[in-house]
Amino acid sequence: MNNLLTAPAIMTGIGLFFGAVLAIAGRFLKVDEDPRIEATNAMLPGTNCGACGQPGCLPFAEKLVSGEVEPGQCTVSTDDDIERIAEYLEVDAGRQEKLVARLRCGGGHLQANQIAEYRGFEGCRAAAVVSGGGKGCAWGCLGLADCEAACTFDAIHMNTNGLPQVDTEKCRACPDCVAACPRDLFELVPLSQKLYVQCNIPLAGAAATQLCAVACDACGKCVADAAPGLIRMEDNLPVIDYSAGGPARPEAVFRCATRSIVWLEREQFQDQEARHAGTG
Repeated sequence: MNNLLTAPAIMTGIGLFFGAVLAIAGRFLKVDEDPRIEATNAMLPGTNCGACGQPGCLPFAEKLVSGEVEPGQCTVSTDDDIERIAEYLEVDAGRQEKLVARLRCGGGHLQANQIAEYRGFEGCRAAAVVSGGGKGCAWGCLGLADCEAACTFDAIHMNTNGLPQVDTEKCRACPDCVAACPRDLFELVPLSQKLYVQCNIPLAGAAATQLCAVACDACGKCVADAAPGLIRMEDNLPVIDYSAGGPARPEAVFRCATRSIVWLEREQFQDQEARHAGTG
């Protein structure tokens, strides 16, 4: 009988002892959270998109309070919200250059050859897994709008040519479209970078243009016409290195026969281009 009473008593005593130890440790080892973290987090958009380089808004708020990052690194917040956070934390807003999503493909229904009619689960990822879609180009946009569905900012819409169009005013440089594209065609680039390659086919000459009328044929004319060091050829595609070369100018696209390399503000140079074509 005594054994039946002693064992529970011992276990209860041990539980009370360790409970007391934990209570004391919790009291003396508790780390008080800076109240500014919660307040700053409340001022962030709450999208947890990761565009700032942090896994979510709360970790970003913690970095902001500790001074490791600047408010301007949140690409989703409005300018007013960034200023409000900067004023609250008494730090510089740290304006960052606006990034936008760009698509490395210009071959829609009218340009890319169709080899089959895809019928199956609606979506680019499903088509890529099952049959690769109906396009002959295995590197181009499938046109089934996974990116449009993934964009939480209503910045992407499919056009009549079956290609996604990005509204740069609405785009907040979150990586959702980048993650949604099964062919890795989206990338986030500075809005100021107007020279852009809209092709992802690693083939040259007729092998590329037979698949898509606006494919890069690897002629290299853009490299010759650009500032020294700005463009180089890799895997039969132009690679633009804004940090290594001279200034980017629209002249680099004038002799591209397929228009696979573009200047994203064509209205600024179309008259020059017309004159160039007339003298060429």
